[in-house]
Amino acid sequence: MEPDIQRELIPRDEALRLIGTLTSPKSECLDYAKQWQLLDESGHVPAELSFTELFQHATDAQDLSREVLRLTADFGRSPHSANRAGRATLAHLATASTMSTRASSHFAETAETALGLPNASSPTDRQYRENRMVIDHATARGYLRRTSVALRDAVKELDDHLDFHRFFRAHSHRESPVPPPLPRVSPRHR
Repeated sequence: MEPDIQRELIPRDEALRLIGTLTSPKSECLDYAKQWQLLDESGHVPAELSFTELFQHATDAQDLSREVLRLTADFGRSPHSANRAGRATLAHLATASTMSTRASSHFAETAETALGLPNASSPTDRQYRENRMVIDHATARGYLRRTSVALRDAVKELDDHLDFHRFFRAHSHRESPVPPPLPRVSPRHR
């Protein structure tokens, strides 16, 4: 392999390690987006909302966001983030970081609004607050889905990069000439 091409490659083991590391938060984001529901079976805000449960959504989303931010920062500090595949991977990770941070803030706003529901001054005020909660919670879940998509795209970028490794490994094997077999020496000609 040429030195320029070698500099462009993220080591195979490092790419595989990062793919494995990104898989867990990618799945968690999608699972949380599906599991965390605000509305009841009839599609309405429940009469008795659990602030604790809603605040737990914000806390778990914050923990997940912190993990995504840490992974992004770690990859950004690595020398591999400077090559083509690394820059593309880092861009997806940066998007995931932004989306996950927005998700946790919207979950926190949902919990805050739920805490203030008993203090609503009128049925109209209560309806407004409930609508605000539904929008914030749905937006937060949407950000979790977008976080998962961005992490999936980072994994895809690394998978494509591994294909690049395979191509060059196969190419370099084809280019290296196979030495001709040594002539056989017959025992009679000694």
